[in-house]
Amino acid sequence: MPEGPTIVLMKEDLQKFVGEKVTDVSGSEVPKNFKIKGEILREIKTFGKQTFLIFDTIIFKVHLMMFGSYSFYKRKDIDTLRLGLTFKDEGMFFYTCVVKVVDESFLSKINWEADIMSKKWSDDKAIEEMHQHPEMMICDALMNQDIFAGVGNIIKNEALFRAQIHPKSLIKNLTESKLKRIIKETKEYGFEFLKYKRTETLSKTFQVYHKKKCPKCGGEIIKKETGKSKRMSFFCQNEQKLY
Repeated sequence: MPEGPTIVLMKEDLQKFVGEKVTDVSGSEVPKNFKIKGEILREIKTFGKQTFLIFDTIIFKVHLMMFGSYSFYKRKDIDTLRLGLTFKDEGMFFYTCVVKVVDESFLSKINWEADIMSKKWSDDKAIEEMHQHPEMMICDALMNQDIFAGVGNIIKNEALFRAQIHPKSLIKNLTESKLKRIIKETKEYGFEFLKYKRTETLSKTFQVYHKKKCPKCGGEIIKKETGKSKRMSFFCQNEQKLY
């Protein structure tokens, strides 16, 4: 599943179409009640794993989910095109994803401070949100998009290893300083993720994700489903303390 940094990269790729007029539209999720051809793309916003394509009369919310992808040309070998927008020279085409139409009121309700890749991010807000769920495991908190928008399984695992926190630790047992350490490592790794994703060297940064031995102690990396979400966690029992 694409994580927040990947969506930031996608926005950078699509930014060249801002200010351009739609010349053709295609895909299984094209709404019939809107005239999209002739519309000008005014802005692209991202929030966590979601992308918003903002036009004068319509806003598309695109979520790539687990297996979604995009391209700048209509791929004839894929029959899962959900939304295709053609502009003067090229286009943006989204496959195997969820596309919905939203309005300005939807955007106004988004807590932009919860996006780990955003300049509006608030440490205090994240801690406040976590304190409202004292019995929640930290692995679930990090994957909660209302608290840490953009965090996926890679960032979760790598950040917790760097913070030396076991994924099954309960929020109520973590001190303020430990929560701040988790936030710090999560944000820092998110931007490292972005940096190395640009150069296609991301996997070289993994310390525990799909690894077998701990880079610090040489012990076994445990691979186990954790939390209510049952997402896979990778952790070292020697280096990551359970609270």
